[in-house]
Amino acid sequence: QVQLVESGGGLVQSGGSLRLSCAVSGFTLDNYHIGWFRQAPGKEREGVSCIRVSDGSTVYADSMEGRFIVSRDNAKNTVYLQMNSLKPEETDNYYCAAEVYGSSCVFLRHSGMDYWGKGNLVTVSS
Repeated sequence: QVQLVESGGGLVQSGGSLRLSCAVSGFTLDNYHIGWFRQAPGKEREGVSCIRVSDGSTVYADSMEGRFIVSRDNAKNTVYLQMNSLKPEETDNYYCAAEVYGSSCVFLRHSGMDYWGKGNLVTVSS
């Protein structure tokens, strides 16, 4: 059974940092693309970042470029999202998701992702 479990969220002050983890089970990272998305109540889910299976390359939404870093540890079957210089408007539920094959992840499109975690709340105080 495929499972993705996010952790590492919480409360941080504006300008601070957090590292989210996405622990995956039921498959190995080598066979999937892993994306990070976020969503605030009443808003559409937004793409944050993606790490590609084939070459480990990464994609970021424009507003996160230079502040967020996505990485993976294949031995631990875990993907990380390091978030720096966080802003209050980035208070959201953050989700990791897996895509078997396709291009949804690299284009940060949530609709084509195959498996989802339950989300982890990040609150940035001003």
